Amino acid sequence: METTNQLKKTRYLNPYIGGVLLGLVLLAANFIAGRGLGASGAIKSVVVATTQTVAPEYSENAKFFTEYKEEHPESPLKNWLVFQMLGVLVGGFVSGAIAGRLKFKVEHSPRITARRRLVFALLGGIFFGFGSQFGRGCTSGSALSGMAVLSFGGIITMMGIFGGAYALAYFFRKNWI
Repeated sequence: METTNQLKKTRYLNPYIGGVLLGLVLLAANFIAGRGLGASGAIKSVVVATTQTVAPEYSENAKFFTEYKEEHPESPLKNWLVFQMLGVLVGGFVSGAIAGRLKFKVEHSPRITARRRLVFALLGGIFFGFGSQFGRGCTSGSALSGMAVLSFGGIITMMGIFGGAYALAYFFRKNWI
C-alpha cells in the first residue's frame, strides 16, 4: 500500500490543463469527424459484431440487430468510435508505460477489501452500460460532446450526472476514502 509520501511524489497532469486538452480533443473530433466523442457506441459496435459472428441466425431475427445493420451497412467494427476507443486503450497503455505505472493492482480504500472494490466496479460498469443505453449515450457522448456544441440535452445530462453523484456520494464514500 502506498503511503502519503509516495502519493505526493507521484506526478499527474494538472487537471485544468487536462480539461483544456479534453476540450480541444472534443473540438477536433467535431471538426474532423463531424461528431463528438463517445464510448458506448464503440461497445455497442463490438457487441453487434460479436453477436453476428457467434449467433448469426439470432442477429438476423432480432429487431435491435437488424435496425443496427440497416443504419450501419458495413461491418459494425468499421465505426470510427471503435477506432477511437482502441486509441484510448493503446494511449493509456503507452502513457502508463512511459510514466512507469504499469502494475497489476487494485486501488482501494484501507477500509474495504480489493474484492469489494472489484464487485462495486463491476456493478458500476453494468449500471453505466444500461444507463448509457437508456440515456442514448454515455457521459462522453451525451454530456461532454453535447455541452461542447451547447446542446440543452448535454447540459441537462451533465447536471444529472453531477447531481446524482453528489446525492449518492455520502452512501458510497467509504469505498474510496
